[in-house]
Amino acid sequence: MQRSITFALVPIALSGCDPIVNIAGANFPAWLLCAIGGAALAALFRPFFVAIGIETYLWPIAIVYASFAFVLGCLLYLAFFNRV
Repeated sequence: MQRSITFALVPIALSGCDPIVNIAGANFPAWLLCAIGGAALAALFRPFFVAIGIETYLWPIAIVYASFAFVLGCLLYLAFFNRV
């Protein structure tokens, strides 16, 4: 009984911890905005890749587009949120 009460109270005690972590200036709204923008840009590039005929050579396609979205998201972050 004591053990179940302890396990029930631990999440309540940890709920006061702040889930937003600041790592090198990347806070929640900035990376979320860049991740959405990178995914949207990767989706916009797909018709271009199909039109020029290189999509058949992209393998595995899910990993290629996910990596492309990641790179575009990082470039968006550097372009708009880089403080030098």
